[in-house]
Parts: sequence; structure tokens; C-alpha cells
Amino acid sequence: MVDVKNLSKTFDGTTEVLKEINLHVDKHDVVAILGPSGTGKSTLLRCLNYLCEPTTGVIRVGDVTVDAQNHTKQQVRDLRKQSAMVFQGYNLFKNKTALGNVMEALITVQGKGREEAEDIAIAQLKKVGMLDRKDFYPAKMSGGQQQRVAIARALAVNPNVLLFDEPTSALDPELVGEVLNTIRQLAEEQTSTMILVTHEIHFARNVANRIIFMEGGYIAADGTPQEIIDDPENPRLRQFLNLVGK
Repeated sequence: MVDVKNLSKTFDGTTEVLKEINLHVDKHDVVAILGPSGTGKSTLLRCLNYLCEPTTGVIRVGDVTVDAQNHTKQQVRDLRKQSAMVFQGYNLFKNKTALGNVMEALITVQGKGREEAEDIAIAQLKKVGMLDRKDFYPAKMSGGQQQRVAIARALAVNPNVLLFDEPTSALDPELVGEVLNTIRQLAEEQTSTMILVTHEIHFARNVANRIIFMEGGYIAADGTPQEIIDDPENPRLRQFLNLVGK
């Protein structure tokens, strides 16, 4: 479902954030990316849908391939349609209700009629337990509720890959559980390929079938939860897990 070859990203011509990343993700995989702050986790995720343009490398998602050094705008648009991202800060339209937020991309990007878009949006809001808040504006919802609406919005466009960029990092501790439970439910259904950047080690251990540890812009370890969390061989990974508390 996802294939990344020799992906690098340099900011300002000098700061190399990603260094020759190679990554293959199979259909229906749930991949959690762990690692210290500033090691390139979120940048990698953003490169997958070209919210951040790589410096070099080739990215394939679904049946769309983009070469960082030789591509068209249409190829980038097509690549973006393959995935949907759930951001740290929800990124909901503040002047639209929960229902309106989920409908927006269906109408403006996919060209669906309002009736069809509303039917899809209602189904997805119900799936994440937010149907009773469909007429609420973001200001009237908690952070956890806003994030669940954001997940519904991502699901609504029926992406091949769901990308989660630290979806609980902006939440108060008591609200983290409701969002993690929603993501856990999606993972258990195995209808989407999911790539998740998270600091929630226990959650990653229970939900992902594969865990990647990034360090200094590289993929330093890649394996099953048992290999990466329960019995890590990489000394830096062991240090990281001891610091964050596995």
C-alpha cells in the first residue's frame, strides 16, 4: 500500500531531517512510529501526502507514484487523494458544524452532491460516537470530541491510508482515552491501512502490528511490538523506552 525509497528532507538547505528513508507498508497494516522529538516522525508522515515536499526520493501510495525530483502537480494531487491525515490540532473549520466539517471535502474535493455527502458524514460521525454532536460547532466541543470529528472527516473520503500525527498530544489527559479507543476500534476493523505517530507506548504495543523507531532522521528499528517494545536489541531504543516508560 505504501512504498518509500531513498526519501530525504532538508530544510533551509542545511538541516537534514530525514535521511535516506526506505519503508514498505502492506495493506491493512497498522504501523506505529515512535521516537524522540525532532527526529523526523511528523515530517515523514507529512511527506507521504506532500504536505511537506521531500528533497529526494520516491513515494508510492496505492497506485500513485511521485518522484521528488521529477513530478507534476497532478501527480501530487492524485497522491494526496490516496490518504487522509488526522492532525495534532484537529484543524476543523470553526465556522462549520461537525456535520459540515465532515461533508466539506466530500463536496469540494470529491464533487459529491449534498445529500450523498450528508449521508456519508452521518454514517462516519455515528462510527466515531459523535452523531449526537453533528450540529455542534468546534467551540462547543471538547478537544477529544473535535478530534473524533476530525477522524470522521478523514474516514469519510474513504482513503487507502489513514495518517495520524500525534492525535492525542494536544489533549488533556482525561480526554486521551476516548480518542485512543476510537483509533483502536478502527484498527480492529482492519478496513484501512494506518500509520500513526504517537508517544503512547502502551497503546502502540496493543494496537499496532508493526512498530518503527526513528532516531536522528533514520529508521533505527523496525519490527513487531514484541521485538521493538518487549525485547529491544537497539541500545538507543532501550534507552528511549526506559525514559518514556513502556
